[in-house]
Amino acid sequence: MTHASTTLSPPVATTKPAQRDRARPSLVRAGGVAVGLFLGVRLTGVAVLALVAQVAGRHPLTLLARSWDSVWYLGIATHGYGHDLPSREPGPHSDLAFFPLYPALLRAVTALIPVGGDTAGLLISWTGAAVAAAGIHAVGARLHGRATGVALVLLWGLLPHAVVLSMAYTEPVLTAFAAWSLYALLAGNWLWAGALAALAGLARPNGFAVAAAVLTVAGTELWRRRGKVSHRLWTGAALAPLGWTAYVLWVGQRKGDLLGGYFEVQRLWGSAFDFGHGSLHFVRSMLLHSSRFVFPMALVLVTAATVLYALLLLDRAPLPLLVFSGLLLLVALGGSGFFESKPRFLLPAFPLLLPLAQGLARTAKARPWHATVLVAALAGLSHVYGAYLLVYAQEPL
Repeated sequence: MTHASTTLSPPVATTKPAQRDRARPSLVRAGGVAVGLFLGVRLTGVAVLALVAQVAGRHPLTLLARSWDSVWYLGIATHGYGHDLPSREPGPHSDLAFFPLYPALLRAVTALIPVGGDTAGLLISWTGAAVAAAGIHAVGARLHGRATGVALVLLWGLLPHAVVLSMAYTEPVLTAFAAWSLYALLAGNWLWAGALAALAGLARPNGFAVAAAVLTVAGTELWRRRGKVSHRLWTGAALAPLGWTAYVLWVGQRKGDLLGGYFEVQRLWGSAFDFGHGSLHFVRSMLLHSSRFVFPMALVLVTAATVLYALLLLDRAPLPLLVFSGLLLLVALGGSGFFESKPRFLLPAFPLLLPLAQGLARTAKARPWHATVLVAALAGLSHVYGAYLLVYAQEPL
């Protein structure tokens, strides 16, 4: 395997300024190609979804804009927080479980342009997905070259649950902030890394993984340099956890339990970190009794993510990527409830795909036809399964 450099500062320039200036347009073009390919595969997925939805008598735009969590975010954007729904658990489902950045973006877009909440949600998600694709390419290209960067974006856009990237969901927005924050960390830009991590923390509950990556890397730099670091590192590290911490404390203050209020809200949703006990119990029940297809598929995907993380460790990936992906995987493995949603929770963990992206880039160079067939097969699986999830599965995404 190719070992990635773990340096956190920009490498010393060995090329002349004119050469670097000529290289920048080629990098931008490669990023544009990656984003174009990503949008192409996602548009193809939407076309497949539209055909399947038409056969089933469903409207594809309604499925994309008003499925499951999308309805909650639209409600928060329209009416604010403070609305509950009855649940089978000993308590209501509160909208305080949903982080505030996406509803704020919905309100901003609908205030700026004459569109409804459904259209605004899709605009935000598609824009976030494109920005995320550019950031993912930047990370992959920095570590292993432009071909790997393009392959990484393609693989991310063709994951079995990639239909979520075309929906009015928060994963595209979180991934956009996460990818560019991690890129800033790799480039040694602490202020951007911290600011983007703070925004990631406002997007989703698992957005704290970005801040954790920034803080871990900052800690290692402090240790390595014996505290002799720039004020930018201190500022970036201070910014990183602000978004997530501020919202959790705000919910706690609103619920009358500053430190535990938010986690009580999540518990009433059936979501808590129990070190995998709930997941193991669910898997045991699933294996003993028949279950819907989405559950065994979720088990396969979470298992594959675990194997990919082991490969990422063996490849000695940079520390921020290991911390970020490792925490997202830990939350997915150790959290109870919503087992069918665990592959969605792992969508932002794009570094897990780096070993596969390196292999795909090598295959594309040596055997282009083989790589084309592989990508086509992944596209078929992704698009058909995505349509099944939205049109027929009837399980929360």
